[in-house]
Amino acid sequence: MTETAAGPIHELLRETRSYPPLPEHARNANLDADAWDRAAADPIAFWEDAARRLRWDTPWHTAHRWEPALQADGSLAPPRAEWFSGGTLNVAVNCVDRHVEAGLGDKVAYHFEGEAGDTRTLTFADLQREVAKAANALEQLGVGQGDRVVIYLPVIPETVIITLAVARIGAIHSLVFGGFSAEALRFRVEATGAKLLVTSDGQFRRGRAVPVKPNADAAVGGIEHIETVLVVRRTGDEVAMTPGRDVWWHDLVDNQAETHEARSFDAETPLFIIYTSGTTGKPKGLVHTSGGFLTQASWTHWAVFDAKPDDVHWCTADLAWVTAHTYALYGPLSNGTTQVIYEGTPDVPRRTRHLEIIERYGVTVYYTAPTLVRTLMSWFPDGLPAGSDLFSLRLLGSVGEAINPEAWVWFREHFGRGEAPIIDTWWQSETGAAIMAPVPGRSTLKPGSATRALPGLRTLVVDAHGERVPPGAGGCLVVEGTWPAMARTVWGDPQRYLDSYWRTYADRGYFLSGDGAKADADGDIWVLGRMDDVINVSGHRLSTIEIESALVAHPAVGEAAVTGAHDAMTGQAVVAFVIPVASQEDPGSLSSELRSHVATMIGPIARPRTLHLVSELPKTRSGKIMRRLLRDLVEHRPLGDTTSLQDPSTPGRIAAALAAGSPGR
Repeated sequence: MTETAAGPIHELLRETRSYPPLPEHARNANLDADAWDRAAADPIAFWEDAARRLRWDTPWHTAHRWEPALQADGSLAPPRAEWFSGGTLNVAVNCVDRHVEAGLGDKVAYHFEGEAGDTRTLTFADLQREVAKAANALEQLGVGQGDRVVIYLPVIPETVIITLAVARIGAIHSLVFGGFSAEALRFRVEATGAKLLVTSDGQFRRGRAVPVKPNADAAVGGIEHIETVLVVRRTGDEVAMTPGRDVWWHDLVDNQAETHEARSFDAETPLFIIYTSGTTGKPKGLVHTSGGFLTQASWTHWAVFDAKPDDVHWCTADLAWVTAHTYALYGPLSNGTTQVIYEGTPDVPRRTRHLEIIERYGVTVYYTAPTLVRTLMSWFPDGLPAGSDLFSLRLLGSVGEAINPEAWVWFREHFGRGEAPIIDTWWQSETGAAIMAPVPGRSTLKPGSATRALPGLRTLVVDAHGERVPPGAGGCLVVEGTWPAMARTVWGDPQRYLDSYWRTYADRGYFLSGDGAKADADGDIWVLGRMDDVINVSGHRLSTIEIESALVAHPAVGEAAVTGAHDAMTGQAVVAFVIPVASQEDPGSLSSELRSHVATMIGPIARPRTLHLVSELPKTRSGKIMRRLLRDLVEHRPLGDTTSLQDPSTPGRIAAALAAGSPGR
């Protein structure tokens, strides 16, 4: 199990920097203080109350069924969960139509901003009409309940519209990041057996129009089950259209009727398939269902983000990432919340782009990844530019991986004026919605900790035998029992679902998260990163996040990633990759200084054997650093799966920098 040699400075930071709820946050909190006790007394009844926040066309007859992996005869089988059995609803109606019927048709659903500066505003009434037209178009194409639709689009309004339309007719969507390669897209098209691909001519990215349709053509070539490719005109560039297969969005969708009769579907009807990022092995297609997912997405958005009627919510994740499924699509829409979506990168045409968007639309909730926070730190080490007006922000959020305490404090001080709560959420594609997070007005905040499980949920830190470890000791983070938004299976491979998540602790009924963690004396949990992101140096198991946090604490470091490499003497050695805040006149001197800095903060055992100064790190589109690829590079192995990389050329540039003699010792 994960154990770390946490240095005294880090421990002092964690112990002394805590932030009790401010009185005004406590007075105005959506969630009442006794929610945890009430949920613990009867978690099923708690989730039933949460489900009643939605519109159900038929009430459920059984709130919860669970067939665990461990069978009565001692054998193992893929487990099976059901929530709200017998209940029927329509997900899109819950997200759009019911708000229009409640008189909120003129309320803005989305402010869209393109990278090139174009904008579009959709009210809930506009969204209802556009989704109806898209649903009619899907049915005209022969798409129906249970059919799979792969959506390969940038962050534009049509992505939201077609996703909701697929949900409206009971089909299953699988969103794919618009920057993925043809190979990555083909894998998902083939694996889902999709009959429709929705794509665009191109997208605006990093200040230029980037072709998308050629990748789509390469991905679906020769795949017989793809009947139609529906193409959105985004950039206006000329593209090849295959007769009999390819259809323009404006020719088909724009000419449809603006009303659509929605059907109601069983709660366990599959809603979407989302593929894991592929940081280890072949991506897994996780299946999420309608009633349970929407219940937890809606409730957690309301409780964790303390949703208010006048909020302007901005989740910066790409719409193809699970964070956006839950907190840029279904969660906020189900609560009638106004949102912002942005197509491009945060530094085009200026590094202040996100600051400008927050000010322009009066964003109140800003939910982003630690990697972006650290990037902003490197851009603005002395504070935000003069004249930046972020006073609309009342709540900040973090997602994707553990946020290091230094970035947490910087984020709160400069974006949150030293008073806005930071909601550091822990969850995964597999969980569907937030599992651990502080709640505004109810939780004491600790920089770098996701605190503890939300009401109705229970997380534990355990050893290899499933026994809880004492405070301060490292272990594996597990979730006890089941919850409404959990993935039900791996598409086409239920055995992999069993082996990946339930086999290890089948006798306890624990879900294996794969993350290492430790609990402090208060019971708050600190996530240490993936269990395979642990470096064993002379028998000492070191968390990569712990070392990275120490590096980022240095004022010259903008971002850092750490991996292990084979060492004949110690078994493994620490190798660090650092993006400096500014170009260095003496890279070798900085490298030596940073190695000593780590030794001072954590201990000599954690001193990097080698430290490389680089200009970029390999990341998935969700912002996760693919440390496995760094390990492949330093050990001169062939790169594993790279289909989930935001920029597939990054490893090559890092390899070239290493070969050219990036500062080492």
